[in-house]
Amino acid sequence: MAAEMNGIYRELAAIRHTDPRAQGAQTAIRKWFDFLNLHFGNYTPEAFKGLGQMYIEDSRFTKNIDQFGEGLATFMAAAMAEFANQTEE
Repeated sequence: MAAEMNGIYRELAAIRHTDPRAQGAQTAIRKWFDFLNLHFGNYTPEAFKGLGQMYIEDSRFTKNIDQFGEGLATFMAAAMAEFANQTEE
């Protein structure tokens, strides 16, 4: 499970300088959404969006996520918010 999680982080880190609303970013963040739902319970799109906010509001999350690339937590939060907004429509 850790290898899969780190793989998704690395994939997202590689595209963190792109638009989080872009199709590639949304495809990658969908993998994160699916991973969390498979291993950690049932996240609604709104809960997923809230988790993304926690990634940037809690420095412990930011530090852990940004070890894969500076700015990754911010990118993920934006991509997660966009994903939730698109999914809820």
